[in-house]
Amino acid sequence: MTKRAVLLANLGSPDAPETKPVRHYLNQFLMDPYVIQLPWLLRRLIVSLFVLPSRPKASAEAYRSVWMEQGSPLIVLSERLTQALQQQLDMPVAMAMRYGQPSIEKQLLALCEDEAISEILYLPLYPHHADSTVTTSIEEARRVIKKHQLNVQLRVVQPFYDHPDYIQTLVKSAESYLQQDYDHLIFSYHGLPESHVTKLDESGAHCLKRNDCCESAHAAHKTCYRHQVMRTTHCFALQAGLAQNRYSVAFQSRLGRAKWLGPNTEDRLVELAQQGAKKVLVICPAFVTDCLETLEEIAIRGKEVFKDAGGESLTLIPCLNDHPDWVSLLADWCKQK
Repeated sequence: MTKRAVLLANLGSPDAPETKPVRHYLNQFLMDPYVIQLPWLLRRLIVSLFVLPSRPKASAEAYRSVWMEQGSPLIVLSERLTQALQQQLDMPVAMAMRYGQPSIEKQLLALCEDEAISEILYLPLYPHHADSTVTTSIEEARRVIKKHQLNVQLRVVQPFYDHPDYIQTLVKSAESYLQQDYDHLIFSYHGLPESHVTKLDESGAHCLKRNDCCESAHAAHKTCYRHQVMRTTHCFALQAGLAQNRYSVAFQSRLGRAKWLGPNTEDRLVELAQQGAKKVLVICPAFVTDCLETLEEIAIRGKEVFKDAGGESLTLIPCLNDHPDWVSLLADWCKQK
């Protein structure tokens, strides 16, 4: 009989909200060729000359503003999710980070200490496909298995951006916020350079080449981040009964000078305030766990931007984190797989 284990994977976090560990983390993250998709030497020059000299100090300050007593929010909340999921499954469950600790390598080796485990269900916690999240996580797991000659089969759970149960869980987690008095809801997704999207379109003639590219059926949608976030938004709005003029999509967390998916979330917040919106909600479905990008970039900086532009209040709808329905859904997927 096949003995299975579950390995969840997320992006990662620095070990501490200080300049040195943040610099180490950013170096590991940005030198990943799936993140900055340039030749190694050019990538090295950009990271060493333009990012690492100044960004770690600023990022450390941002991390300190949201750091929890137990540690990084992403790590702490991920551990809670892992523990809650373990209680619903009769197989080992672990959580790994693509960058930082606990690493994918460390967690795979720990799981495989039990030689009876012959199959690992690998679940990258990203609803939408992107090479900089999903692909790099999968390739790292495969690298570790090959390097250490681990006798296990890796079964990967694919992005679940429009899975009906995921949409239902996401809507339910936001219900109490949607019942509040608000003017507009922003779906703020993590940004991505446009080149990351067009590169995966094998036809070279669909993604971002026409205004309705995300609505017109095409084989590229299987790996198109923009299509998938638009699909999540559409399914959520339909399930929640949102009027089309009550919500919009924006993208956050830009880095560098390349052209990124737009509109930018902060620009959208300013625009809404100038149009008279006083109360906005922001939900970040690209993340299943609250982290720097949601807790600091949206709930702190985004709120300041909105208020400075004339708005009154910005409320961040929490990520799924360890919401009971999310834990139950993950458990169901693990049992089905």
